Amino acid sequence: MAVYSLEPVAVPQIETKYRTIKTKIPVPESLPIFETLRRSEPQSMAGQPPIVWHKAEDFLVYDRWGNRWIDWSSCVLVANVGHGCPEIKQALQEMIEQGLLSTYVFVHEKRAQLTEMLQGISPDPNNYTVFLLSTGSEATENCIKLSKTYALEKHGPRKKYFVSFVNGFHGRTMGSQLAGGWERQKRWMVDRDRTFVQVPFPDGFKNEDTSFDLFLKTLRDQGIQPAEIAGVMTESYQGGGPDFLPVEYAQKLEAFCREHDIVLTMDEVQAGFGRTGKMFCFQHYGITPDLIACGKGISSSLPLSAVIGRRDIMDLYAPGSMTSTHSASPLPVAAAIASLQVLQSRNLVAHAAAMGEILMPELARIQAKYPRNLGCLTGKGLVAGIQVVKPGTKEPDPDTALRINVACLHRGLLMFAPVGGAGECIKIAPPLTIPEDALRESIGVLEEACDAVLG
Repeated sequence: MAVYSLEPVAVPQIETKYRTIKTKIPVPESLPIFETLRRSEPQSMAGQPPIVWHKAEDFLVYDRWGNRWIDWSSCVLVANVGHGCPEIKQALQEMIEQGLLSTYVFVHEKRAQLTEMLQGISPDPNNYTVFLLSTGSEATENCIKLSKTYALEKHGPRKKYFVSFVNGFHGRTMGSQLAGGWERQKRWMVDRDRTFVQVPFPDGFKNEDTSFDLFLKTLRDQGIQPAEIAGVMTESYQGGGPDFLPVEYAQKLEAFCREHDIVLTMDEVQAGFGRTGKMFCFQHYGITPDLIACGKGISSSLPLSAVIGRRDIMDLYAPGSMTSTHSASPLPVAAAIASLQVLQSRNLVAHAAAMGEILMPELARIQAKYPRNLGCLTGKGLVAGIQVVKPGTKEPDPDTALRINVACLHRGLLMFAPVGGAGECIKIAPPLTIPEDALRESIGVLEEACDAVLG
């Protein structure tokens, strides 16, 4: 876990079109807030750059001491249509004025509007339905539940295994972590459900074997037959990279699932709603999943998630038996409707693709300056990552990654803490609204930071 110093540091003052740094970082006056949190919260809530957000607008984040950052975090890939989107604020104000704040699963009009909108962007609007929830973990948990239920009801108890990928992340609840691919996140379970199995992810860097044969061999080595597999779930890109599936691999995976009637889930919690330059990342692969887990950017603001899936799978549970207390809560639903309308009306998916055509070559140029330290670059649209390694190796270098991250912070560019297995990955994910000049300015800041740390 990244450990940021709370000792205020004098940094050069900055004033540009989009960035302002006026104080020491962290701001000395902010330290009592961090101390209050240290006393009142578990330490697990620490670990992000030490600034106190006061407001956020579009692609900018402000504290209340006059500092302003270009945001490359999007609140961990939430604020796709920008922070404080006026249309979202208006939709929320209208719902508050209407007087409807919570509904359980009683019907309200906007619930029908949103489910129809999401159905409309599904692979087959006539054959896919939508289940609204609160968090990405809930969405992936329900995909696991539905996959296993489908297998049990149609094929019997022998079809029980749920396959996912090493280094995958699907949430922090028990089921989502069983499906996740990080051993350290499962130690607390001690005795686990042995029907959850992981196979290597074909990222091409940490695992150089990108053949689908490795998928099949790994299952054979564990004594698992295709007829015994209930479901397969993968992130459309693994968030710790981002690491993408090779297209041929994804298509062979889909064909394998079709051949053996295995439910294929694409976890789009990070990747969906335009982030990669397509509405859903799986569209880059030319495949059709049976279930799609959505979250984060679905509302660009308030907590909301969804499972979009084949009607025959989604209808396995009787009325009242697959719900959640805050399913389709009015305020998040209103926010999601407005967010989706803005995403489409402003052509932000195409904009993300166009900005990716600027971002990726520029990142490759920076990587080429320091090839011994910047070991792997991946990205599509407006999500990218650079894995920082010890010189000339593939060994993660989280300390240097953190130094680059902090150097960016001091220069007015905000990212969340480095990600990946060891905290070695500099993750880049600005709101999809970022204009070209701000993107180029922020790329320049990253280069300055790399020059300062690596040069």
